[in-house]
Amino acid sequence: MTRREDLFGLARATKGFMPDDEGAALFDAALAACRAAVGPFIVEVGAWCGKSTVYLGAAAEESGAVVLSVDHHHGSEELQEGWADFDPELVDPADGRVNTLPAWRRTIADAALEGCVVGLVGDSGTVARHVRHGVTFCFIDGGHGHDVAWADYRAWAPLIGEGGVLAIHDVFEDPRDGGRPPYELYRHALSTEFTELAATGSLRVLRRSRRRAGE
Repeated sequence: MTRREDLFGLARATKGFMPDDEGAALFDAALAACRAAVGPFIVEVGAWCGKSTVYLGAAAEESGAVVLSVDHHHGSEELQEGWADFDPELVDPADGRVNTLPAWRRTIADAALEGCVVGLVGDSGTVARHVRHGVTFCFIDGGHGHDVAWADYRAWAPLIGEGGVLAIHDVFEDPRDGGRPPYELYRHALSTEFTELAATGSLRVLRRSRRRAGE
């Protein structure tokens, strides 16, 4: 088994909500973007237990990139108690809050990706304000509530360099299939400086073709 196959197997076995074909597509898009860049950074907004982080880490390992994985690790609104995707195994008994950081750290350690994956624990917007280098590939998969999703987009999209790539997860054209904010982000990106590169399931991959004046 190759190293890539081994990592894909680990990603597929990790808790999370990304289908296998979307994970492979995420890897392909990140790898292509990083191979076309110099000194690339991959940013992941929303990591949960590390499923998507492993796919992105595999791309980083093969291309010499670094993944900045950003998450407060307390779960978004739709992952709290009382919602369908709530997982009681991820509740910290010390304070009764969801805490995915231990699971995420174990996933990255098991994948032996600690050399190219950096976990940044905190608010997405706060972290973005301290990023000084352009982002080659940005994957937005944080909270899907209106305010949270738009805050992630507004914080990170301007940091994507010209020719850089934006990936958005859980984009559903039919409202019956999922929440509206990721679809709204996707449509807004297309109406500005991004053009679509690929679509797999609910994953949309877009390239920044030009900078708007003043950015």
